[in-house]
Amino acid sequence: MAFTSDLDQITRAAAGDAAAIRALVNRYSPGVLALATRMLGDSAEAEDVTQETFIRAWKALPSWEPRAKFSTWLHRVALNLCYDRLRKRRELLPDELPDRADTALGPQDRLDQSQRVKAVEAAISRLPERQSAALTLCALQGHSQTEAAEIMDVSVEALESLLARARRTLRAELLEGRNA
Repeated sequence: MAFTSDLDQITRAAAGDAAAIRALVNRYSPGVLALATRMLGDSAEAEDVTQETFIRAWKALPSWEPRAKFSTWLHRVALNLCYDRLRKRRELLPDELPDRADTALGPQDRLDQSQRVKAVEAAISRLPERQSAALTLCALQGHSQTEAAEIMDVSVEALESLLARARRTLRAELLEGRNA
């Protein structure tokens, strides 16, 4: 069971075991980085959030109590750091969003796909923070609704409501953009 393994590594990491710290970073940094990248739309800023997440985690490890899975708690720390950064730049949209073109497509198809991806990412970035977080955690990162609710510190019902509102808003905005 991963939780028992995590608990052992957390105990060792709290005691300063460098190998345990490396193992936890290697296991969880890709997911934390992906969450931060999706929430912030900026890979450099996401890397900063990932580093800050692990710095805060190491400081808290000696007093950490396993009320939730370590990964859930770690994602919650990262999400809070993302919220902080988003609040600071609320009125600003990212200048550039990453391209995700399929190289097997022709040039026009890649351009069309790139424009659709940018439109969706821009629409997600304009959602309220909690709706964006819910959508990112469930639809883009593959967390279950229960895990996402724990990470966001809300009930599953509240998460479902956030997801429904986010999807409705996205659908309406993307249809409006298509008809414009």
